[in-house]
Amino acid sequence: MRPQILFPYFAALDSLPGLGPKTTPLVAKLVGGDRILDLLFHLPVSWIDRRPRENIAAMQFDEIATVRAHVNSVRVGHGSAPTRIRLTDDTGVLTLVYFRANPRWLQSTFPMNKEVLVSGKVEDFNAERQIVHPDHVCDPEKDETLPEVEPVYRMSAGVTGRLLQKVIKAALETVEELPPWSDPHLIEKNRWPGFLEALKGLHRPEKHDPAAFELARKRLAYDEVLAREVAVAQARLVREKRRAEPIPPNPHVVQDLLAALPFQPTHAQMRAYDDIRSDMSRKTPMRRIVQGDVGAGKTLVAALAIAQAAAAGKATLFMSPTEVLARQQAEGLENFLAPLGFHCAAFTGRNKASEKKAMLDAVAKGELHCLSGTQALYQDSVVVDNLGLIVIDEQHRFGVADRMKLTSKGIAPHTLMMSATPIPRTLSAALQGDLQSSILDEKPAGRKPIVTRVAPTTRVDEVMQAVAKATERGERAFWVCPAVDSEEAEDAAAERRRDILAARVRKPVALVHGKLAHADKDAALEAFRKGDASVLVATTVVEVGVDVPEATIMVIEHAEKFGLAQLHQLRGRVGRGDKDSSCLLLYKPPLTQGGHDRLDVLRKTEDGFEIAEADFKQRGPGDLLGLKQSGLPDFRVVDLTQDAALFEIVRSDIKYLINQDPDLDSTRGQSIRLVRELFAPRASEVIKS
Repeated sequence: MRPQILFPYFAALDSLPGLGPKTTPLVAKLVGGDRILDLLFHLPVSWIDRRPRENIAAMQFDEIATVRAHVNSVRVGHGSAPTRIRLTDDTGVLTLVYFRANPRWLQSTFPMNKEVLVSGKVEDFNAERQIVHPDHVCDPEKDETLPEVEPVYRMSAGVTGRLLQKVIKAALETVEELPPWSDPHLIEKNRWPGFLEALKGLHRPEKHDPAAFELARKRLAYDEVLAREVAVAQARLVREKRRAEPIPPNPHVVQDLLAALPFQPTHAQMRAYDDIRSDMSRKTPMRRIVQGDVGAGKTLVAALAIAQAAAAGKATLFMSPTEVLARQQAEGLENFLAPLGFHCAAFTGRNKASEKKAMLDAVAKGELHCLSGTQALYQDSVVVDNLGLIVIDEQHRFGVADRMKLTSKGIAPHTLMMSATPIPRTLSAALQGDLQSSILDEKPAGRKPIVTRVAPTTRVDEVMQAVAKATERGERAFWVCPAVDSEEAEDAAAERRRDILAARVRKPVALVHGKLAHADKDAALEAFRKGDASVLVATTVVEVGVDVPEATIMVIEHAEKFGLAQLHQLRGRVGRGDKDSSCLLLYKPPLTQGGHDRLDVLRKTEDGFEIAEADFKQRGPGDLLGLKQSGLPDFRVVDLTQDAALFEIVRSDIKYLINQDPDLDSTRGQSIRLVRELFAPRASEVIKS
C-alpha cells in the first residue's frame, strides 16, 4: 500500500488549479503521465538568464538579453511592413520589431519616453541591435518584473510555457520534502541538494547557476538509479529463493551435435555455452543474456542448451518476435537437433487447434523437444509440465508481463535471452541489471568480410543496373527503403522502388513492408528465401533475424536517415554464406560532415560493439536504436552519456543494505521504499519477473 506521504505526488493532474478538461490531457501527453510526479519529473532542458544588462551597449548579438530603456520613437508598419519601436539609453539604440501587432496594444505599451523592461534574442540588423517580437515587455512603474532565470521545457501543441510554469509552481506547493533515503556522506561528498530542494532548484531557481542546475539534476539521476537498482536487487533475491530443477550437462550429446556440424564453432560460442551449461546445472534459475553481433551464431548456442535440456527429458519454449522468425528458427534448430534424435517444431497462430494439441501431446510424450513460437505460446492452453528451458530471441521486443506469462509455465524454468543488438561496452555494466551476460564477438569460420561502399543517390540508376546484372548471375539482393506509403512524395518509397526495379530486373522482385498482411509478407519472404524472387524490396522489417544465406547484396537507400546500429543490423542480412557480399549505402546529397563521418564508421568496421560505441558517442542514448530496443528502462532523469558511473556508485551504496534488510524494513529501508515508489512504481512486476 502506498505511504500517505506520497499521496500528493501521485495526485491527479486535474487537481491542480489552472488545468481543466481540455488542458489536462494535453499536459499529461507532454509529461508522459497524469500524475503530479510526472509533471515534476518533466525537467527543464535549459535555463534563460533574464537578469537585466547594465545598458544597451552591454547586450551581445545572438544572446537572449534583458534591458531597461526608454521609448524614443514608434514607426507603425502598414500591410506586410513591420512596426519598429526605437528604444534608447545613454549607451545606444535597440529596435523592437513586431509583425501585425495590435495597434491598441502597441499604443498603450510603448508611449513616447516611457521606460520599459524588454527581454528577447538580440539580432544584428545593419550593425544595430534588434529584437524581433520580444519574449517579455514589462512596465517598471507597475512593479512588473521578470524572474532572474526562466526554465525552458520540451513543449508540445496546445501547451504554452506560461501554463506549464504555472501548474509546476502549483504542484511544488502541494508536495512536501520526504525522509532522506541516501547515504548522508555521499550527499555531502557530492554537494547534492535534498530531493525536493533539487526539484525546486530546477523548476523554480532563484538565480542562473549552471553548476547548481547540474548538481540538482545529478541528485535526481542518482535517486532514479537507486530506485531501479533496489528493484533489481530485490528481484534477484526473490529469484534466488526460487528453485529450478537442475539440468545436468551431457557431454555425449554435445559431442554428437558438434560432430554433425559442417563447420567449427567459434571460441566465443563455446565460451557462451560453457556459461549456460554451468547455469543450467544449478538449482537457481538461470537468467542469462547472450549478446551477439550480427551473424555471430546465437542459434547454435541455443541449440546446445536445448539439447542439454532434451537429454535430461526437459522441453524448451523458444520465443521469437514474428511468425517468420519463429518458423525460421524452428527450421534451423531442427537441423542442429535432428541428428541427435531431438526435434523442434513451429508453434504459431497459423497452426490449427488440432495441430497445436498434437504438438503439445508430442512434447508431453517426449517425442517433440522444442516449440518455436510467438504470442501463441502465451495462451493459457499451452501447458508444458516438463518445461525446463525458455529461450527468448530478441528479448527487447517482449514486455515484463509477456516474460512473466512465459516463466509461469514452468516451476522456475531456466531462462536464456538472446539479442543481436550490441550495447556499447561503456554502458553494458551499467545496464545489464541482474542478468548474467555472455558475448559472442567472433564470426563463424568461412564468413567473408562484407565490402561496404558509400555513394550518392544520384547514382541510383547505375546501382539498379548493377543489381540487375548480379541477379542474372544468380545472386540475390535486398533493397531497403526508409518509407513505405506510395502516396507520399518520398523518392525511396518501397512500392515505387519495387515497380522501378521490376521494370529493369528480369527476375521477379518481391516487396515487404509493415502495412502488408502477414500472409503476404510471409509469402514474399518465402519467395526470396527459395530463390523464386531475386530482389526483395523492403523497409526495416528485415532488420533483425531474416536469414537468407544466398543473399549477397544489400542496398540501403537514404542511409543518412538510419542510425548506425540499424544500418549494421540491415547490413547483417548479407554475408551469411560463403560468397563475397557487398553493402551499398546510398545517401541524398548534400551530406553534412557529421553524416559522412557516421557512414564512414560503417565502411571501416563490421564490429557491432565498436559501431554501437560510435553511435552512442555521436548521438547519445536517446537516438540509439540499440538502446531503444534492448529492453532498458525508460529513464526520466538519467542521461546515460554522463550518468553511467552512477550505477556502480548506487550498487556499492545498497549492497550491504539489501543483504541485511532485503524487505526494506529498517529506517533507511522505509525511506528507500519511497524513492522506489516514485521512480519505479511498477517495481513489483520487475521483482516477480
